[in-house]
Amino acid sequence: MTPPLPARLTGPGLTLRPLSPGDEPLVAQALDDAEIIRWATGAHLHSLPVGERAARWLGRRLEAWSGGVPHFAIADPRTDELTGYIGLRRIHGGNAEVGSWIAPWARGRGLAAGALLTAAGWALAPAADGGMGLHRIALHHSTGNPASCAVAARAGLLLEGTMRQATTDHTGARYDSHLHARLATDPDPRERVPAPA
Repeated sequence: MTPPLPARLTGPGLTLRPLSPGDEPLVAQALDDAEIIRWATGAHLHSLPVGERAARWLGRRLEAWSGGVPHFAIADPRTDELTGYIGLRRIHGGNAEVGSWIAPWARGRGLAAGALLTAAGWALAPAADGGMGLHRIALHHSTGNPASCAVAARAGLLLEGTMRQATTDHTGARYDSHLHARLATDPDPRERVPAPA
């Protein structure tokens, strides 16, 4: 699989675009949020002085596109300003994991589900259609973070089960995680017909 070119994707009330160096001030503000620090960053980031976290976090993702690892800013379609982040990791054998966060000033608008729906649809689309041609996108999150279950469900990632004590937080404490996934062969969640009431 050849590395994907940076893409601009349009979703419901959002744009996904490659991160840029100009995003650093807003990334720094987002990384100051307790929920993002708790659920969406690893121990390596916690070991850095607070003033260095945004530059390190952003720098690693800016370099990743050349290696075929896409990381998007979730941006306001009117201003192009960062409102969140979504990216893929552990891409191997047609599989990938997805991680994301929404900045505190942009929550409550459905951006997390919209970004996940848009990014997964692009990643699972055939390369001939401008996608990455992946087969499976997985998302795992702490069972103590039920909002992520709702986001995954709205974006068409099915709950596959609980991974017992599979993840550690920045303190080293272990916790259970829910595993969700969407396959390229699954029905497009945007085309689902609601079940009769």
